Amino acid sequence: MSTLSSAINASASALSAERTRIEVAVSNMANAESTRGPDGQPYRRRDVVLAPDRAGSFDTALGKAGAVGVNVAAVVEDQAPFRRRYEPTHPDADAEGFVTLPNVEPQNEMVDLIGASRAYQANLTAISLIRDLVSRALELGR
Repeated sequence: MSTLSSAINASASALSAERTRIEVAVSNMANAESTRGPDGQPYRRRDVVLAPDRAGSFDTALGKAGAVGVNVAAVVEDQAPFRRRYEPTHPDADAEGFVTLPNVEPQNEMVDLIGASRAYQANLTAISLIRDLVSRALELGR
């Protein structure tokens, strides 16, 4: 039963990590045109760094590997250069008429958003399958 609970814990940790990926992608999309932040600079795209969560992943007494979860190691700013667009009437345009825009590409954020939502759904399905498996095993024991 401990392997089933470790599998559920691994999927639960993935749900949390994927939710963070979704939130960051939505934030990036919402700020895709933000030309000035509190520091006076355009918004910088953020990215989620995931790392394995090895707590309880190896049972040394049995010598068997268990499920490995995931956690959010960091949310980092993308250091790619900002985009520039010619728009001389914009209030943030420079002397040449160019506006410095965030380094966010909406189509890339949509790909990240779709990938994170599918991974989220896959982990929900895994938890549901484990729950059904345990339920059927309990029915057999009656």
